Amino acid sequence: MSALVRYQAALLLRSQRWLAPFLLYAAFVGVGVQAGEPVLGALGYAVAGLVPVAAWAVRICLNQEPPAARAVVAAAAGRSRAHLAAVLAATGAVLLVGAVTVLVLTAVADPRGVRPVTAAASGLLAAGVCVLTGGAVGTLTTRPLVPARGWSLTALLLGSLLALVTPGSPAAGAVSALVTAARTTTAPFPWLAAATAPVLAAAAVALACRATARHG
Repeated sequence: MSALVRYQAALLLRSQRWLAPFLLYAAFVGVGVQAGEPVLGALGYAVAGLVPVAAWAVRICLNQEPPAARAVVAAAAGRSRAHLAAVLAATGAVLLVGAVTVLVLTAVADPRGVRPVTAAASGLLAAGVCVLTGGAVGTLTTRPLVPARGWSLTALLLGSLLALVTPGSPAAGAVSALVTAARTTTAPFPWLAAATAPVLAAAAVALACRATARHG
């Protein structure tokens, strides 16, 4: 599996398709986070943007191979494993970007009485929740479940929005906890969201891998 993940990551890096979502995310954070903003509020804003970025990255990785290359990889490793490797490569890349963003914001934002280590830990936990939720959205809104490109993009945008505003969504819970805590000196740790997000992501990937095994 590690070789498949490295293969998908190398394809993503060489294709330069990652530039659009990651540069837009950098602009989103750069414009939205103001100097002197409370660190927890800044982290809440930043991790919210990871949901659509993760969904977009997963969609890119699942569609970046030419059909012929995809068929060769599927024949060698199995369709389900190839599909899973693409999802893992995408979410891993976004997790890395999210972790760097959290650490940078923790270093430059106003702590407002919150210990930097605690703020960073809270932000990293929320970032993981948002990346997993976004990865689930991306997995459910592209091939083989939504093969049409137009409908896939529409579903991705709508799914990302719903993931951020729907009560009970892991991402919504994690972001809300950070934003609410910005007025206090206590960093939140949304353990329920952290427990729910991996389950949601695993269920989405399992459904997509099963569909891939059956229909390609």
